[in-house]
Amino acid sequence: MFKELRPAVISFLLLTLLTGFAYPALVTGISQAIMSDKANGSLIVKDGKPVGSSLIGQSFSDPKYFWSRPSATGPMANNASASSGSNLGPTNPALLDAVKARVQALRDADPGNTKAVPVDLVTASGSGLDPHISPAAAEYQLARVARLRSMPPEAVRKLVAEHTEERQFGILGEPRVNVLELNLALDETAKARLQAK
Repeated sequence: MFKELRPAVISFLLLTLLTGFAYPALVTGISQAIMSDKANGSLIVKDGKPVGSSLIGQSFSDPKYFWSRPSATGPMANNASASSGSNLGPTNPALLDAVKARVQALRDADPGNTKAVPVDLVTASGSGLDPHISPAAAEYQLARVARLRSMPPEAVRKLVAEHTEERQFGILGEPRVNVLELNLALDETAKARLQAK
């Protein structure tokens, strides 16, 4: 009986060593050597502390910041361990109520803004973790952010342009703005303006 079990046990041990240890160590080593930033979560570090990831959205509710795309993850927004959309269809009353509430929150934060609200500011992405908004969503919020930060709109527009990522390879996807990176740049600009006074 041991004669029949021996090849199975040896195969099991060899495959465990190969696929459980050697292959993961090789892939980890290559990724750390070639793209350590991405392999470590694309973390954004300020003053020696990680403040977020450029790949996972964060919620902003203060009107002086650009707001992110809504997140449908539970039990809290932008929960990376529970990536999901809301799974609510376009005729579902719960989705319609959520969109109306989000539109109202945007209107309350900027009462004078009568422009049409871009869809990505009121609907969650499929993953619920989208760190980007469209350039149209950034433009919609631009006047509010500029006013509340006492900055010229053109200065804020320049920051938006600097943090707008173009289509990948010029053809894939749509232009997008990384909200966390943009908001951090706004804070840095405000800090520099205070120091200059």
